[in-house]
Amino acid sequence: MERKELLRVVRALAEQPTAPFHEDAVRDAIVAELQQCPHVRIEHDAFGNMIARYRRGTRARPRWAFAAHMDHPGWVRIEDGNWRFLGSVAEPFLVDPRRREFGDFAMWDLPAFELKDDQIHSRACDDLLGCAEIICLFRELEAAKAKAHCLGLFTRAEEVGFWGAIQLARSKILPKEITIFSLETSTPRGGAEIGRGPIVRVGDRLSIFDSRETARLMSIAAANNIPAQRCLLDGGACEASAYQLYGYRSVAASIGLGNYHNCAPDGSIQSEYVSVDDYANMVRLCVALVCDAKAPDPVKSLRANLEKRAASYKPFFRPLKERELPTSGVAER
Repeated sequence: MERKELLRVVRALAEQPTAPFHEDAVRDAIVAELQQCPHVRIEHDAFGNMIARYRRGTRARPRWAFAAHMDHPGWVRIEDGNWRFLGSVAEPFLVDPRRREFGDFAMWDLPAFELKDDQIHSRACDDLLGCAEIICLFRELEAAKAKAHCLGLFTRAEEVGFWGAIQLARSKILPKEITIFSLETSTPRGGAEIGRGPIVRVGDRLSIFDSRETARLMSIAAANNIPAQRCLLDGGACEASAYQLYGYRSVAASIGLGNYHNCAPDGSIQSEYVSVDDYANMVRLCVALVCDAKAPDPVKSLRANLEKRAASYKPFFRPLKERELPTSGVAER
């Protein structure tokens, strides 16, 4: 997809207001975007999560499910008419009076979408960018007439404890052999930087993700010249941990995010922002995972590299003679 179209998809979602349990406008925008994909079918579970299925030219079961959530921290009106803020934001930030109401919920009164210096600025990059990436993945698969089968998972209320993902995992709708790839936006940590490519997450604050499939992400990225960073982003948690706790194999990657949950370093409330290039490269990585067979098996490749390195030191190896071997079962220290 051209850059202009990638940005249009983000804007179409970012202009929709959202908060935990109030994702209707975003859901409708996603459905409208996916109507352009004739090989995508959408299902809704009892909790209101959406499962989009791309299937063309194959009877194989889906190997990958790409997951993103449709909500963002915000205020929700409770039964007594008062407002309650839902989402992980430190108390001092909640005194900011700038908020815009949308019926029974509200968001900070910030621009829905702005493009500045090759960065996307929005009141809700987290996680509408992830939703946009799944839409763009399906659009790319349609354009390439890809013979593939994969899923897109659009979940509710992630910001209050992975409610949607937990309900989806407990329902057992998803096949157990599938790998769930959580797409997020996250504050860079561990040397990662905004603008240097998707951040393949070794794990988050709660758990470590599948080692073999994490290695596969890096292998696919390298084989396709996609810039990627590999880090432990333990500043927060993502849906990969939730799915993993219910028995699913999970991996995750994030786009580096500035002003996480709209909280700027100076203590003010500001738009979140991400790199346009990081967003485009995350879409490329997802497409490559579904379509590209060029990357070798990550475990075999790593083993081969280790053995090659070890072999280079063979001249330094001297076999022990029999008289040099320890006589007892335990070598002396």
